Amino acid sequence: MQDLYTALHDIFGYDDFRPGQEQIVNQLLSGGDVLAVMPTGAGKSLCYQLPAVLLPGVTVVVSPLISLMKDQVQALLQMGVRAAYINSSLTENQCRLALRNAAAGMYKVVYAAPERLLTPAFLHFAQAAQVSLLCVDEAHCVSQWGQDFRPSYQHIRQFADLLPRPVPIGAFTATATARVKQDIRAMLALRNPLEVATGFDRPNLWFEVQQLRPKEKYPALTLYLEAHPDTSGIVYCATRKTVDQVYTKLAADGYAAARYHAGMEPEERRCSQDAFVYDQMRVMVATNAFGMGIDKSNVGFVIHYNMPMDIESYYQEAGRAGRDGQPADCILLYSPGDVKTGQFLIDSGEPQPGADPDIQEELKDAQRQRLKKMTFYCHSEKCLRSELLWYFGEHSPRQCGNCSVCRPEAQRAAASILLARRELRRAAAEEANLDDKLLAGLKALRLALAKRAGVPAFVVFTDETLRDMCRKRPHNPEEMRAVSGVGAAKLQRYGQEFLAAIADYERSGSTR
Repeated sequence: MQDLYTALHDIFGYDDFRPGQEQIVNQLLSGGDVLAVMPTGAGKSLCYQLPAVLLPGVTVVVSPLISLMKDQVQALLQMGVRAAYINSSLTENQCRLALRNAAAGMYKVVYAAPERLLTPAFLHFAQAAQVSLLCVDEAHCVSQWGQDFRPSYQHIRQFADLLPRPVPIGAFTATATARVKQDIRAMLALRNPLEVATGFDRPNLWFEVQQLRPKEKYPALTLYLEAHPDTSGIVYCATRKTVDQVYTKLAADGYAAARYHAGMEPEERRCSQDAFVYDQMRVMVATNAFGMGIDKSNVGFVIHYNMPMDIESYYQEAGRAGRDGQPADCILLYSPGDVKTGQFLIDSGEPQPGADPDIQEELKDAQRQRLKKMTFYCHSEKCLRSELLWYFGEHSPRQCGNCSVCRPEAQRAAASILLARRELRRAAAEEANLDDKLLAGLKALRLALAKRAGVPAFVVFTDETLRDMCRKRPHNPEEMRAVSGVGAAKLQRYGQEFLAAIADYERSGSTR
């Protein structure tokens, strides 16, 4: 078996693990089960991709998210790891070919939608191949008491039992209450799992609630966008109608915006998603149908145009900002009418097919309680970060210094404050020895290479990798390998072009 740290460095381009990752990787490699609660940006995917590379045979990753499968397969291929996905975006002929290749040992990782697991074709592959590891992404979907319950997730244990030999199971989720974690353990029948919670706190995120009248929301949104002309972000709306209204206004006012909701045709949704992921549109206006599995690292803000249905959904959606560790804004535009909208959506929700009516009513009562707690959050006079962390069972200081309750004078609605802060996210860049012109040049090169390869820009290199290049200014392949996120395959594929760009920049005599 390849050495753990050698693989971490050579394939993924990292010298060290983030908190919790090494424990999880070692547990899965030793054949033990894992239940990991790791917030967005904590590095969940590496926790199963690294064991997949080191173990014999193939790893099956169950995910409900077509977009996540596509992005992660693209990223693995860029790192030199063979991978494939099986979901409804493929034709049946494409699925058969992928499964045939997987059974022949062509892939180290196969992503699959939960609905596929018990189909005859997928079972035939899984029983014939050497499956060494089964990982479940978005594991909270197994629980009826979570915000994203998927009935097909309850078939995962049955699939595992049909494999010819027992395999370790890794269950991963970004958010889970105590009750949801209990359901994950029970429904997946985890055996003495290692439980890792790396902490829900995201110190780089600013949390803010603005209490507004409905007619004040659009001006507040455009004020923010005007103050952040180069920042990419998501605007979440509660209904399709609101998405269409906000998108139409933004487009008419000249903003580079896209939209996404379940009422659009699949091809239109795909084009909108690609335009946002490939940085062709900087603002995505969407319902909660968008975002899960979107592995876009440079989202600088998430604005909720309406109050979400529960704190789990809010924290998961807000957490799509700042995945690169840079300061990012999570702003909720609240008005009392949002509560009525939430109550309507709960009462009009479609029952699960074949579900017990009493259970259905219990689930609706649980949704109402979660809506009530979300409403309390919007009216809170306590530190917003501590309110969120308390909900998930974590303690925190009474004041975080990075939310609109702790620092009411710094509310992001004021353009002057926003511009002043931008002058500060610049001072920090100078302190970190970053050269804005060089960084812009590397980003332009990355975009050109991404278009040539037909992948999103962050799949080539993340923003953090480009910032590390600016700090270290490598002059040869050995120095380039010391840049965080540059593995052997990416060095071979892109290294010379980035080295040339840095050398040309230095020869030009450019300075900050």
